[in-house]
Amino acid sequence: MSKDTVFSGVQPTGDIHLGNYLGAIKQFLNFQDDADSIFCIVDQHAITVFQDPEELKQNVYSVLSIFLACGLDPKKCILFNQSAVREHSVLSWYLSCTARVGWLNRMTQFKDKAGKNRDNASLGLYAYPVLMAADILLYHADKVPVGDDQKQHLELTRDIAHKFNTDYKKTFFKLPEPIINKAAPRIMSLRDANNKMSKSDISKYSRILLTDSNDEISAKINKAKSDSLAMPTSSDQLANRPEINNLITIYSSISNVEKDKIITLFANKEISSFKNELKEVVINLIEPISKEIKKIMNDKKYLQETLKHGSLKARERANKTILELNSAMGFNFD
Repeated sequence: MSKDTVFSGVQPTGDIHLGNYLGAIKQFLNFQDDADSIFCIVDQHAITVFQDPEELKQNVYSVLSIFLACGLDPKKCILFNQSAVREHSVLSWYLSCTARVGWLNRMTQFKDKAGKNRDNASLGLYAYPVLMAADILLYHADKVPVGDDQKQHLELTRDIAHKFNTDYKKTFFKLPEPIINKAAPRIMSLRDANNKMSKSDISKYSRILLTDSNDEISAKINKAKSDSLAMPTSSDQLANRPEINNLITIYSSISNVEKDKIITLFANKEISSFKNELKEVVINLIEPISKEIKKIMNDKKYLQETLKHGSLKARERANKTILELNSAMGFNFD
C-alpha cells in the first residue's frame, strides 16, 4: 500500500523559533517516516515583498540548516528550494487562468497583510495563494499540514483543482486534505500571551530562536511576562492566567509531561522556581540543535549539494506533471 504524499512549504524569512519547532518541525519528523514527504523552502513566496538577494540566499541556507539540525533526513524526504524547480511558476500561470478573481478577493490574509494601503501592494501578494496551490498540486499531495491561518488557502487549492479537473474533463489533480494537528501546541509570545510567538514581533524577547545561546534563552525566560501570584494549583486556574499557561504549555510540549502533572509538581511554588526549571528544559532541547545549526551553516558545500539533490528529485516529479498538463491543454506539438 503506497504512502500518502505530504507537502509543506516554509518561507525563508526571519528566524525559526520555538513555536515553529513545536508546532510544525516536530511533526515533520514523523511525516518523513510515515509518508512520502516533500518539504519546500518557498523562496519565490518570500519576494511578494522586496528581499535583498544575498540575504534571501542566506535565509534559504539558514532554514535548510535548521531542518537538517532538527533531524530531517534528505534520504527520507525531499528538501529543496522552490526557485530551483521552474515548474512551480509554470503551473502557477496555468492555475491563474483557472482561479476566479472573486475567489481571491475573499482571501482574508491579503486584506490583513495589505492593510489600508491595498492599492500599493504587489500583484504577487494578491496572487500568491495561486502559487501556493501550484506548489501543492504539482506533486499530487494527498495531505498538507496547515495552521488555521492557511486553511482558507487550502480550500482555494481544492476549488482550483476541482475546476481544472471539470474544465478538462479529467481528474488530473487530487483534492488535498488539510492536516490540522489539534494536538500541536499553540505557543504564544513571551511578552503577550494573547498573540502567537512570531518572528515579526518587534521585541526579540517575545520568542526563543533555535539559534539562541544558553544565556539568551535564560534571559528571555527570565523576562517572560507572568504575574505576581504563586504557581497555580489546578488547571482551572489557567484560563485567567494566559502567561503562566503559555509557559506551562512550553514545558509540557518539550518534556512530554502532561500539564496537570506539571501543575502538581510546581503547585504554590514561586514562579521564579518554575522558570529556572523551564530554562533547563528549553536549553536541553535547543543547545544541541543550535550547535548543529552552526556546524551545518559552515558547510556550504553540503548545503548546496543537499538543495541540488532535492531539487533534482522534485524536478523529476514536477516535469512529469507539466508534460501531462501540456498535452491535455494543447501545448504539446510533438
